Amino acid sequence: MKYEESDNGAGPGAWLMSFVLGGLIGAAAALLLAPKSGRQTREQIRDIAEDAKEKAEGYYDQARDKISMAMQKGAEVFQQKKDQVESTIEKGKDAYRKAKETIMES
Repeated sequence: MKYEESDNGAGPGAWLMSFVLGGLIGAAAALLLAPKSGRQTREQIRDIAEDAKEKAEGYYDQARDKISMAMQKGAEVFQQKKDQVESTIEKGKDAYRKAKETIMES
């Protein structure tokens, strides 16, 4: 699946980060505006922060794995193209040598 940037330059990563950030801000606002004791509110904020940290670590691991796979795939494609170019150059050199020999024999 190929993702492309939209007209405003925001790709899927920016969209996802905006979504997560909006959710965290909404959750924090709900906690702060709810009628609870200070201790309960602090515990809930701490729990939400821990959940956000765990999710962020999960997103980081996923992104790292995808980047690693993309780099590996890029290296493989690069090697294939490099081999093709080298093969084409060798064929060109052989054709040049043969043409030169043909001209010298004439």
